[in-house]
Amino acid sequence: MSTRRGYVFIVGAGPGDPDLLTIKAARALAQADTVIHDRLVHPRVLSLVRPGTRLIFAGKEGGGPSVAQDETTSEIIAQAELGRVVVRLKGGDPFVFGRGAEEALALEAAGIPYEVVPGVSSVIGAPAAAGIPLTHRGASSAVTIATASRADGEPDWSHLAHAPTLVLLMVGGRLAQASHALLAAGRSAQDAAAIIVAGTWEHQRVIEGTLGTIANLGRDVAIGAPVMLLAGEVVKLRSRLRSLAALEPDAWPETSTRAGGRHE
Repeated sequence: MSTRRGYVFIVGAGPGDPDLLTIKAARALAQADTVIHDRLVHPRVLSLVRPGTRLIFAGKEGGGPSVAQDETTSEIIAQAELGRVVVRLKGGDPFVFGRGAEEALALEAAGIPYEVVPGVSSVIGAPAAAGIPLTHRGASSAVTIATASRADGEPDWSHLAHAPTLVLLMVGGRLAQASHALLAAGRSAQDAAAIIVAGTWEHQRVIEGTLGTIANLGRDVAIGAPVMLLAGEVVKLRSRLRSLAALEPDAWPETSTRAGGRHE
């Protein structure tokens, strides 16, 4: 074992678009000896590491090939105990359905110093990229976030059915089951709904409908892609906001305050 003390960064890589990576996350990657990364991390993010950095895949896919969480946690600790700077790189934010807290607790128990670097959660990033606000005065002043994939049983559908804005993550192959459960729990079939597939990625796809039609509209969604279901009045705003979400950097106004732009 190395006499040099290792250090772990638990880093959120954002929802997909590499331009949404934080500066702090990029700095952590630049000093890493080992990067242990999820499946949903963009290749351009991984290209930020130094030559010679060890890349270890630790991806999970519902219903598909996955690396066990215990195996991943053991690898993080083992790499740190070798005296390496380790980046545990996760899609989205580590503490939003990312199991980052489990890994942090394991590092605490092992006496390994670590730091959590927040990332843009898909909960925020994907709807924004699709032109759907999570809140809007007069339409929704509350958001409920849940996952359709749980280790401890089914979500509380009766609670989710009455959320002004509902964001349901990890829908995947459970779209029909989730929409039917919400309807059975009392949510209206006419409620505006949308699914976002691969939010913020180059191949992002958005399908709009109602809660009563969305399962049929999304029946051909690719297995293995991250899929999010949104329901609520805010979905109706997409028709007015989607052009802003699609605005490419080259089309930004000259008065923009982006790097290199004019400030007035």
